[in-house]
Amino acid sequence: MGIHPTAIIDKTAELGTGVSVGPWALVGPRVVLGDDTEILAHAVIEKDTILGKSCRVYPFACLGTDPQDTKYAGEPTQLIIGDNVTVRESATIHRGTVNGGGATRIGNGCLIMATCHIAHDCHLDDEVILSSFAVLAGHVSLGFSATVSGSSAIHQFVRVGMHAFIGGMSGIVKDVPPYMIIAGLRDKMMLSPNLVGLKRKGFSPEAVKAITLAHRLLHNHKPLQGVLDEVLEKCGDSPEARHIVGFYRASERGVYR
Repeated sequence: MGIHPTAIIDKTAELGTGVSVGPWALVGPRVVLGDDTEILAHAVIEKDTILGKSCRVYPFACLGTDPQDTKYAGEPTQLIIGDNVTVRESATIHRGTVNGGGATRIGNGCLIMATCHIAHDCHLDDEVILSSFAVLAGHVSLGFSATVSGSSAIHQFVRVGMHAFIGGMSGIVKDVPPYMIIAGLRDKMMLSPNLVGLKRKGFSPEAVKAITLAHRLLHNHKPLQGVLDEVLEKCGDSPEARHIVGFYRASERGVYR
């Protein structure tokens, strides 16, 4: 373990094999750092935070601080981060709240770029990317391999589906369907299938065709329930189309269409 002499490590912290902690970094109470994780100079891991293996936290990032929730009264909560996660400079990720399940969770292989903010009780699935200045309010959920571009803000309790792509400087107040690309502000949004992203991720032409047809059917002013039934009727053999229908039906905030 390469621990710089100026680093501050709480006696209750647990450090795995091959962990390094740089100059003036802080590792606080009940923090767990997995094998080969690296904490660079001036980073702060405040308390009750678990990082998996091979993570990398850059200077001035601040992880595991108290949630910015006026109802929070000092209850013990956690920040849980998976393996191979990169948190860049000055990003902030807060612990959860009791009302939100007690933990903020970051999946494996995520990239949190500089100056991002992830609020309490957010759940990020594996391989999520947040570009610089992206902001997630409390209780936001991002699906597998979703991307949030720079300077975008997402409202509390919003869900973003798997493989979705949010364009830069967007303001998201409703759920974003899986496999789609979206950009805009609040209710003035442009929504279409994420064709380039799906191709890069190896989706078959048949899957992309079904996703495109489902979007075309949903992109009208007909009552939602009837449209969802029509999607299942016309492309119900596609697991992607069935996932889209399930995502819409599970929404509590409403879904962009």
